[in-house]
Amino acid sequence: MSDIKINQLGNKAPKLQKALKSRHITMISLGGTIGTGLFLASGGAIAQAGPGGALLAYALIGVMVFFLMTSLGEMAAYMPSSGSFSTYASKFVDPALGFALGWNYWYNWAITIAAEIAAVSLIMKYWFPNSSSGLWTVLFIVIVLAFNLLSVKSYGESEYWFAMIKVATVIVFIIVSFLMIFGILGGEAPVGFTNFFISDGPFHGGFLAMFGIFLAAGFSFQGTELLGVTAGETDNPGKNIPKAVKSVFWRILLFYILAIAAIGLLIPFTDERLLSEDIAVSPFTLVFDRLGIAVAASFMNAIILTAMLSAGNSGLYAASRMLWQLAVEGKAPKFFTKLSRRGIPVYALMATLAVGSLAFLASFFGDGVVYIWLLNASGMSGFIAWLGIAYSHYRFRRAFVVQGKDLSLLPYKARWYPLGPLFALTICLIVVLGQNYTAFTGGAIDWYGVLVSYIGIPLFLLLWIGYKIKYKTRLLPLEECDLKVEK
Repeated sequence: MSDIKINQLGNKAPKLQKALKSRHITMISLGGTIGTGLFLASGGAIAQAGPGGALLAYALIGVMVFFLMTSLGEMAAYMPSSGSFSTYASKFVDPALGFALGWNYWYNWAITIAAEIAAVSLIMKYWFPNSSSGLWTVLFIVIVLAFNLLSVKSYGESEYWFAMIKVATVIVFIIVSFLMIFGILGGEAPVGFTNFFISDGPFHGGFLAMFGIFLAAGFSFQGTELLGVTAGETDNPGKNIPKAVKSVFWRILLFYILAIAAIGLLIPFTDERLLSEDIAVSPFTLVFDRLGIAVAASFMNAIILTAMLSAGNSGLYAASRMLWQLAVEGKAPKFFTKLSRRGIPVYALMATLAVGSLAFLASFFGDGVVYIWLLNASGMSGFIAWLGIAYSHYRFRRAFVVQGKDLSLLPYKARWYPLGPLFALTICLIVVLGQNYTAFTGGAIDWYGVLVSYIGIPLFLLLWIGYKIKYKTRLLPLEECDLKVEK
């Protein structure tokens, strides 16, 4: 059946299913941020900036994410859309910006799927060293494809339980750690704050070291914006989106802050094992080992495997919905609007998985150079999306007032407007521009380092400016911003 016939059917045509409940979107947002950034990278952050520097860096990024979440929550509760910030940018800023943000975000998740495919094979070889990488690759693809193809509810349920496993692990880790710190578990004397103040702690390396962790912390929090993408398939978004916004931020912040504090108190930041990316010496593994749990490494390996499956699962969902919405708005080929009987954008799903698989295959050619460049190009996509959220919300609220609408019509109002979005916008710009500041601080500029770190910016600008020139778009006057909500 052609897309034209589908559109002519009107209400009889398949639609996205509003099957995601409050518990689903809460856990999807939580699961999107709890992963290798916490389980592995947190140790390196403490080693490089000291426990105090790591805590401060993560806390500052956490405040920025809070403002982003409230900004996105206000727009998503009022105007739920699977295109999320891409749609909001098109309606409140400039259609060219929405086009660039949408394709940028789709590409980011498609490449992330490739990274997860590669990582799952490595994880499985921990237990099965002589097994075929191809076997685990195919199995991973089949699992995430099945969860996404069945129904949006099956995706929501699978992600709910994936996230629940990670959340439970972090909670157990925090409780066990503080019992050890106070000498209740582990059979050792209370540690107290001894490890915080050894050597030049708690702020090891000074401001520049903390700034470096500040950049890394931003990557750890990426995934919170999934909440906006799920809004288009959420039951009662006016009620469930604000509920998720309020609960998710505090849980994420507490998980990161308490976990980093626990690691910093139990393990001296001078311990070289914190710098290792080996799962066997993950800071979580080191703490469980100290408690005498013999299978600590295998346990954490299983948890990280869950994180990989969760990331691939969410990545395929988010990217396919973004591509579908781009097609609905005429910014991607029309056949991507095709939905299955269960309301799944099948073609968008398959195209996303195909690109991710091709990117994964690129890792086998030319010593992985192509793959590394693809990853580098996607590295900044999350921050660019955050910039889009902050600026779109700033314009949305201004247009709302200029057009004479009553703010009481908003199901959820972001606190601290306009300070919130402007603060988030400023911090995101600092993070984006400071990605590889060391490339400029040596005797000569490291042009290769600059190109590798910042390649995502010209690619995004190429999409934005190219669309702008072709369709002669402009910055929308506030009076012309589209605030109509489709029923």
